[in-house]
Amino acid sequence: MASSFWNIAYQQAMKSGVLVAKVYSFLHVTTNYLAFPAYAFGPSMIPTLHPSGNVVLAERISKPSRGDVVVFQSPEDPNKLPTKRVVGLEGDSVSFVVDPGKNDESRTIVVPKGHVWVEGDYIQNSRDSRSFGPVPYGLIQGRLLWRVWPFQDFGPIGPPTTT
Repeated sequence: MASSFWNIAYQQAMKSGVLVAKVYSFLHVTTNYLAFPAYAFGPSMIPTLHPSGNVVLAERISKPSRGDVVVFQSPEDPNKLPTKRVVGLEGDSVSFVVDPGKNDESRTIVVPKGHVWVEGDYIQNSRDSRSFGPVPYGLIQGRLLWRVWPFQDFGPIGPPTTT
């Protein structure tokens, strides 16, 4: 009798262990190679994203294009994952106002090979490529696809809206 109890307990533990391993493997592959949830907050992406925060779904499969919103590892602080819009790809000439809040001095650069130029949609309050320069493709974690939270904003993330 005790032998059958331990036999049943062992079988149940093995089934549970296999299930946990399958779920973990699925989540690992999904978040590291396909898509992952991210939290985007701050004023730099107004009106596309809410400054108090949005939970978004980002995909890792495609290379970013001009106009896409990306999440990337900050070149200034590797612990931060800012969200900005790609405005220039490698080889593009990008003209920008250096400090839009103070003056209208502008510069033009050519985005180097293997890099993108990113800017916030609300450039008056955005720390972006104008501050830290072009971002290497290797720092890009994913391209934002959908707003997931808050529910009233649920939907795809598209081109910037004009206000």
